Amino acid sequence: MEHSFRELDDLILHLKGLVLVHRLRERDGANAGELDMYAEAIDQVRDQLADVATSSTPHRAAA
Repeated sequence: MEHSFRELDDLILHLKGLVLVHRLRERDGANAGELDMYAEAIDQVRDQLADVATSSTPHRAAA
């Protein structure tokens, strides 16, 4: 299955946002439950990103 660069970009942006918010909340003293929630979301997006990256068909230039 082919995936667009847009889909990859969206997942990367989502991942970066989650990591940033996790760090900010950790710095501000969020409780373990909230930090775990962000950590789980980060893991899910990483898994999605890996699935998209490994299932993408590379485009090859004509020789």
